[in-house]
Amino acid sequence: MSFIKNFNYLPLKKLFNFVHVHLLVKFNTSIHTDSQNQRIINNKNKVKNNKMCAFKLIDYDCIGFDLDHTLLWYNVTNMVEMEYKILANYLVNKKGYNPDYLQRPLNEQDIDFMQKGLILDFDRGNILKPDSDGIIRQANHGSKSLTADEINSIYPDKRWDAIDALISNPLDVWNGPYSQKIRSLLDYFDMPGCLAFARAIDDIDSRNGKISDKYEVWTDILNALTNMYDREHFKKNLGDYFVTLKADPDKYLRKCSKEIISWLRELKKTKVTYLITGSNADFADFTSRHTIGDDWRSLFDIVICFAKKPGFFTDRRPFFELDGFAEAGEVEGKELTRGGIYSQGNWGEMKDFFSRITGVENPKCLYVGDNLIQDIYVPARYDLDTVVVSEEMHAEGMDHMSMSHPDAKTILSNYWGSYFSTKSDGTDNLYKSYWSYLIENYSKICIPSIKMIACNPLDKTYQAFDKNDSSKHGYYPAKPNGLCKN
Repeated sequence: MSFIKNFNYLPLKKLFNFVHVHLLVKFNTSIHTDSQNQRIINNKNKVKNNKMCAFKLIDYDCIGFDLDHTLLWYNVTNMVEMEYKILANYLVNKKGYNPDYLQRPLNEQDIDFMQKGLILDFDRGNILKPDSDGIIRQANHGSKSLTADEINSIYPDKRWDAIDALISNPLDVWNGPYSQKIRSLLDYFDMPGCLAFARAIDDIDSRNGKISDKYEVWTDILNALTNMYDREHFKKNLGDYFVTLKADPDKYLRKCSKEIISWLRELKKTKVTYLITGSNADFADFTSRHTIGDDWRSLFDIVICFAKKPGFFTDRRPFFELDGFAEAGEVEGKELTRGGIYSQGNWGEMKDFFSRITGVENPKCLYVGDNLIQDIYVPARYDLDTVVVSEEMHAEGMDHMSMSHPDAKTILSNYWGSYFSTKSDGTDNLYKSYWSYLIENYSKICIPSIKMIACNPLDKTYQAFDKNDSSKHGYYPAKPNGLCKN
C-alpha cells in the first residue's frame, strides 16, 4: 500500500492578513472608521476560523481509540458471509422462515446488495437510503427496487418523520419511541441484516401473495443478532459466531501493521492514550492478542471494555474492576488507575481521571472510531473531538488516488452506490448521504486508515472540516470518489 504525503504551508496572503490585522488592532484601532473597523473584525474572524479548521494531533492531551474496525481490522468478506449464515440459520431454525429464501447460497449480487448505513423501515418492510437532508433517494421493498414514483406514494415528498427525527437527533431514534420503527445498520457487525431483512420480507410476501400492512421481521432479526453477539457466549463456547471465530481467527482477523503499533508506542510517550471498546474484556483480549500482540495493553494508559456506547458518553454508569475477565466490584472514578482495565463506566469520570494524571484542569481529548453515531456524533456533543476511520473511503478510492482494499468487493455496492452519496432514480444528480453529513459536521477529519496518519509527525497540520465553507473539507488525504463529480 502506498501513501501520499502532502506538504502543508501557510499561504502568503493569509500570513499577510494575520500580520496586517495584528498591527492595525494593536496600534491604530482608535482612528478607524466603522467600515474599517468592521473589515478588521472580519479579518480577525477569518484568521480565527482558519485556526479552528486546522487539526493537529500534537494539540491534544489525551488521544483515544475504538478497537473493532479502527485499530483492529477484520476480513470483512469472510466475516460478513459468516454473520449472514448464522443469521439465516437462526431465522429458519428458530423462527420458521423458508430456507429457500433465507439459506440460499450468497452470490455476487447478494454481497453487492449489502451496504453499511442502510436504514430499515420495520413496519413497511422497506430498506431506505436518504440524502443529507432526509429525502429518501433510494429504496427497496424486500429485494425489489422502488421507483421514484413508488417512493413518493409511500413517503409523501419522499420524506418520513422517523428519518427527520434521525437527522434532527440520532439519539432520540436510538433510544426513543422511533427505535420501534427504524434502525440504521451502522457497521459490519449488523450490515448483513439488510439482506436477511430483504429475504425475510420476500418470504412473507410470497406466502401471503401480497404486500402486508405491517411486518414483524425486525424483531426476529434483532433476536438473531442479540443471540449471535451475546457476551456470555465467548467464555462458554456457545453460539456459532464466537466458536467459529475462535476456531480460525486468521480467517476473520487482519494483523495490525507494525507501523501502527510503533506509532501507538511513541504516541504514549507524550500523550495519554486510551481505548474504549464495546467488546467484552475476554473478546477484546482475544482479538487484540491475535492482531496486535500479547503486550497490547501496554499501548494504552487505560482500557475500557463493554463500554455500551453511546451510553458511555451520555449516562453515568459505574465502572467495574475485573477479576480475570469477569466484572467484580464497582470502582469509583477517583479510584481509576493508570494501566488499569475496566468494564462499562462513563465519560465524565474518565475525563476527571485524565485531569488527575495530566495535571490539566480541562484536558483536550480526541477519540478515533468508525461508528458514526456511537464513536462520532455522540462524543462530539460531549466536549470530545473525533476522527472518523472509514474503510469505505479506502475501498472506493479517493480523488486522483487509488488504494487497493482486500475487501473492496464486499464493502462497495454497485446496487446502492457510494456510501458517501446517493442518486435519485433516473437521474445523474448526486446528493450527499446522511452519513457524509455526520462525518462533515461532527468530526475533525476522516481517514481511510489509522496508518494514513501514523506515517506523519504529530505536529503535521491537517485541514479540518469547516461548517462555514464547504469547499474546505477534512477528508485526508483526498475526498472519496463518491463525493467527486466525474
